[in-house]
Amino acid sequence: MITTVTPLIETLTEVNTVDLLESTGLLCLRDTPLRRLFRPAARRFARTAHEFDARVGEHGLAQGSAWLMSRMTAGIITSGLEHVPRKGPVIILANHPGMTDTVALFTSLASRPDLRVIASDRPFLRALPHVARQLIFLPDEERGHMAVVRAAGRHLQEGGALLTFPAGEIEPDPATFGLERAAASLQNWSISYALFARLVPEARFVPALVSHVISPDAQRHPLTRLYRTARNKERIAATLQVMLPRYRDLVARVTFGNASRLGVCGAQALGASIAAQMRQLLFADGPAQHTGGSLDPLMPSRN
Repeated sequence: MITTVTPLIETLTEVNTVDLLESTGLLCLRDTPLRRLFRPAARRFARTAHEFDARVGEHGLAQGSAWLMSRMTAGIITSGLEHVPRKGPVIILANHPGMTDTVALFTSLASRPDLRVIASDRPFLRALPHVARQLIFLPDEERGHMAVVRAAGRHLQEGGALLTFPAGEIEPDPATFGLERAAASLQNWSISYALFARLVPEARFVPALVSHVISPDAQRHPLTRLYRTARNKERIAATLQVMLPRYRDLVARVTFGNASRLGVCGAQALGASIAAQMRQLLFADGPAQHTGGSLDPLMPSRN
């Protein structure tokens, strides 16, 4: 357990405090003494994030992420790993329900230590130096997007693995918000990932479905009733899930589909194939394989 407050923990605490204020609709308190009410929770998560980053630096992204999953969930179940090539250029296309979805993917993709991730450029991620080295930051300004494509393309040309989220925004967790709503979100997926096939023709594309990362119980917390819109209700529920351990009893699921290549029919056909596979993964009802051979060994005690 980290007992001292390092400059990095202090930075993470400040970033987390602002994030908590924003997610609860109280950003107006940012420059008032009342912001101090949020600092204990912000600092607890800052310590966890600091430890996560240190473990990534020492043991790699997959092992560091497995530790964080042990703190934030009750485990992880992965299936379809045989579809992920162990070498050569591959693009993992995943849905994005939020919370622990990204670290669940990191944990599942331990066979690809060369994994890099296209991620939104956020202060919290920038404040994690070891994790940030694994990321290709996507700026909000569109003029910077081609630089991201070039950086990702170079990584793929070197035979690397790339993770990206085609929706470009948070999506519904199918286990919490229903399969139909999750399936509808696939219509918002961009097929810009087909650009990578033009840069690296031998690259393969693997769809990935993440679910059981958003707590249904947190979504029903009385505090959510204070907010009118569904988006705001979900944001406060997510905040509660970070702050309160009782909402971390979920066993995350990650399922990988078949690998595809860009065929002669082009980008539209590839996009249609990936969307069809994602729908199949959503509605499939098959057995899952425990990552690491069993559920518990991957998940050490939270104490």
